[in-house]
Amino acid sequence: MSAVLSSVPSASPPAGEREFDFEAADFQRVCALIYQRAGINLQPGKQAMVYSRLSRRLRDTGHRSVGSYLQWLEQHTGPAGEAEWQEFVNCLTTNLTSFFREEHHFPLLTQALQQRRGQAVRMWCNAASTGEEPYSLAMTVIEALGSQHNVKLVASDIDTKVLATASRGVYDADSRGLSPERLRAHFLRGKGANAGSIRVKPELARMIEFRAFNLMSSAWALGDPFDIVFCRNVMIYFDNPTQRRVLEGIHRVMKPGGLLFVGHSENFSDARELFRLRGKTVYERVDR
Repeated sequence: MSAVLSSVPSASPPAGEREFDFEAADFQRVCALIYQRAGINLQPGKQAMVYSRLSRRLRDTGHRSVGSYLQWLEQHTGPAGEAEWQEFVNCLTTNLTSFFREEHHFPLLTQALQQRRGQAVRMWCNAASTGEEPYSLAMTVIEALGSQHNVKLVASDIDTKVLATASRGVYDADSRGLSPERLRAHFLRGKGANAGSIRVKPELARMIEFRAFNLMSSAWALGDPFDIVFCRNVMIYFDNPTQRRVLEGIHRVMKPGGLLFVGHSENFSDARELFRLRGKTVYERVDR
């Protein structure tokens, strides 16, 4: 998945060892701002991680304290400051992903695709990170339906930097989760200076539209409704009200009977009027 905060507990560096001033109140302001901007519920114990990530932005922007940087952000909410707001979100997120992660989902996806054979199918991969997940979905489409299909995939993330990596479609040849058969079928091997790298084949790349998207946005302009949505290991970083808000948004942009694939530790049994459980961490949209 993508755009999640590091889960490693940490303590803030002692004040005398810090390059920049970083007060307890600054951490609380960061918590409030990342919640406001991205819906992420930042837990206590992340001070060192926050300090380390924001230090990079302070060096680039010339601020001498976290407080002054946050004050600048809060005073620049229009277009002039939007690029730095994006950097703020980017630097506070980590991207944990691999090809065919949580592989029990892919036979279920294959079955769902084959049931829709001959139909136009729209899929959404939310929190696409550096691209391994959406490309895994695209590979599954080709393996399930062949090259003659009518499937389109939207892949989104809040982090613009990882989306740039995803759109390039270039990875290490020894990337985890790829079998030799899939390497041969779906990737081109680099030569010369690019030896050790692989690039997704054009027919795979053409299936996917990468776009920046924030689940906290008030307008979900994502086009026609989706048949299948992957939103895995995202909701665990939201509090209950934010989870509910996002589930309602996903429900609105799906077709009746559409399938929602979620992460292994996510459970939405308290939203039965929106989604009913259909398999291991797979839900079906309820037509209200």
